[in-house]
Amino acid sequence: MSAKARNGSGPSAGPGNLSTAEQRAVSTTAGGVHSPYDSPTGQFPRVAMTKEIPAMASVGSGDKPGETPGPVGPGGTGTDDSTYTYASIPPSGTQPTGELRRRNGDGRRGTLDFGLFILRLVVGGTFLYHGLQKLAGWFDGPGLDGTKEMMEKGGWDHPSVAAAMLTAGEVGGGALLILGLATPLAAGAVLAVILDAWMWKQGMIPDFQYSTGDTAVEMDTILAGGAIAIIFTGPGRWALDRGRTWATRPGAGSVVVLVLAFAAAILTYWYLQDGNPLTGIGPFD
Repeated sequence: MSAKARNGSGPSAGPGNLSTAEQRAVSTTAGGVHSPYDSPTGQFPRVAMTKEIPAMASVGSGDKPGETPGPVGPGGTGTDDSTYTYASIPPSGTQPTGELRRRNGDGRRGTLDFGLFILRLVVGGTFLYHGLQKLAGWFDGPGLDGTKEMMEKGGWDHPSVAAAMLTAGEVGGGALLILGLATPLAAGAVLAVILDAWMWKQGMIPDFQYSTGDTAVEMDTILAGGAIAIIFTGPGRWALDRGRTWATRPGAGSVVVLVLAFAAAILTYWYLQDGNPLTGIGPFD
């Protein structure tokens, strides 16, 4: 056999007759790479061969004629381990998930959080104002003694208990609403309070007392609606509860809070007032 054939340069040369350098050259281009710019690094991705042709990664070290070079990368021969990191580049163009967008402060809520903050200020501030009238006598209020006397004249049993519950609900619930802290509990508390006030005023005179005289329930209805809205929307991000689930994504728990608030108001009215507030309204004539 001629030296030309032995060196693998003749037409009959096969894979087994190639020199080690030529085998390495063939192995690095066998993965279908057409341009150095097929890789974002601008280099031939030598590791691409081992991913596309797994069989070549399991054959010898390439140091002997007739053997295919081993895997390129960690544990491979003749290769710097740093080149293996080219295969670990993640695909680009992936979009962050909804949870990640929320954690990063996605601003697509627009002015929603500011609007909820205003709603909490108005509703919570109104309850706190009336609560401080009853608790401390501020803003020309009656104070605790005057509140107890008012409840007694209004037909409430155990007027001291009724006055304490009313004052605690207005002051505590109103303050927590303004802060946006424990918002479901705060909104449920003020809702129960205003529902009792609604039933008390409505029960004084037959027929619907929405906007007539001192027994009008118009303001009470608006405040009850605001409290219910906060229960179902949450306080928003301008609140101390901003890290809680209910701050921006309230769920079925909102319905539970609403039911409990109505139940507390009805049971309190039944136990301390003992009357039917709907007398004279529609089917309750």
